[in-house]
Amino acid sequence: MRSETVNGAVTVTVPATTANLGPGFDCLGAALTLWNQFTFALRAPTGHPVEITVSGSEAERVKTDTSNLVYQALTRFYDHLNQSPPPVQITIQLGIPLARGLGSSATAIVGGLMGANGLAGFPMTQEQILQMAIDMEGHPDNVVPALLGGCRLAATTPSTGWQICEIPWHPDVVPVVAIPNFELSTQAARQVLPTSYSRGDAVFNAAHLGLLVRGLETGNGIWLNAALQDRIHQPYRQSLIPGYAAVQAAAMDAGAYGMVISGAGPTLLALTTPEGAEAVQSAMESAWVNQGTPALVKVVQLDNQGAIAEVQG
Repeated sequence: MRSETVNGAVTVTVPATTANLGPGFDCLGAALTLWNQFTFALRAPTGHPVEITVSGSEAERVKTDTSNLVYQALTRFYDHLNQSPPPVQITIQLGIPLARGLGSSATAIVGGLMGANGLAGFPMTQEQILQMAIDMEGHPDNVVPALLGGCRLAATTPSTGWQICEIPWHPDVVPVVAIPNFELSTQAARQVLPTSYSRGDAVFNAAHLGLLVRGLETGNGIWLNAALQDRIHQPYRQSLIPGYAAVQAAAMDAGAYGMVISGAGPTLLALTTPEGAEAVQSAMESAWVNQGTPALVKVVQLDNQGAIAEVQG
């Protein structure tokens, strides 16, 4: 494995993610075909440790000082090596809306760690990067698929590590994301959750998560329709998303298997058939507009590659 400092630029492309998928709260997530891209280049010392430029939608809202999450991840990486981070230029191209439940913060963490690893000559393994990303994010459901791609289930092991299991995703299960033009912070979405749950709710979610795994693998729409139900987070977060009921009804009437909150929201994710995807997309978009909330609604696919680092020069 290389350990020399890279003199050229390192570009890291990281996919969006949708987490939870109904009953898979804080443990299940999937990578989607939307991306953020981060380019890292060493620069001459000027007294400022980092220079950050951002392009894309909402670029003006991204911090460009040392509090930027991408740079925070980079410094965490060098701290782990017991080294000072070098002066660096970071260029960010945004393709994922911020604070919408599509894992934008996970892309920043993964991008920063992988960019630092590239600049340092790739001294760390993917498994080490993954553990650092989970530690920074606090839970695995977004950073794991952002790094590895596909649909992933994460569970702790007795030795305090993680077991990551790939969940097969049938090609006839098509995701449709409806991204409204308002934000919902993860902190606010967590504050509405109860501190304890009944045994019945725990059993309900365990059963439906098992059914969801089989439904995704087989493409069985009847199973998916039942499996996307949840009692841990969605009943409490729906009130934070104006128009939720109307968009859900529209998606179901158009033929979706079901609809869930993507991550902490407010993006809503419907699963449907390849033939029905366009109708579901149109119905969800119209429902948001009828609620007075313009939204970007897209038919997407599963991203099976995950984060990719390329060295130029």
